[in-house]
Amino acid sequence: MTVLRRVARPMLASMFISGGYGAVRDPARLAPVAEPVTDRVTEMLAPWSSLLPEDPERLVRLNGVVQLGAGLLLALGRAPRLASAALAVTLVPTTLAAHRYWTIEDPEKRAAQRVQFLKNTSLLGGLLIAAADTHGKPSLAYRTRSTASHASAAVAHQAHAAAGTARKHLP
Repeated sequence: MTVLRRVARPMLASMFISGGYGAVRDPARLAPVAEPVTDRVTEMLAPWSSLLPEDPERLVRLNGVVQLGAGLLLALGRAPRLASAALAVTLVPTTLAAHRYWTIEDPEKRAAQRVQFLKNTSLLGGLLIAAADTHGKPSLAYRTRSTASHASAAVAHQAHAAAGTARKHLP
């Protein structure tokens, strides 16, 4: 792992470790703010509602557990792409719940929440980059295409050789 990744991953993860710990420890403090979003998420995921708790406090705690766990994984460099993707998924409802600046009338509070919203948007961008980071190695999609191309070329070569052999033995 390069020095850049060794330093940047814990820095990116720190916000999620801290926020996740707070959500796990005291979800009641965050639940009232999260409730409009948790209600929408529960509606959207109705077919799978048996898998998710409907109580906003439990959803906040679940979100916190994912943020804490994935944040620790990212900070330690363990499954960093998966951890980054999980953090990105949790960041969207967190941002929509906590930083609804468009609903605030007071200009100062609105500006402060807009800054927090944009900060989270920036974090989301960093997480998406981290989720796509292949450590300088070709991506799985590239390796799959390359392997398929090589296999196709090998099959074509064998077929051409077999046809040449067959031509020699035919009258």
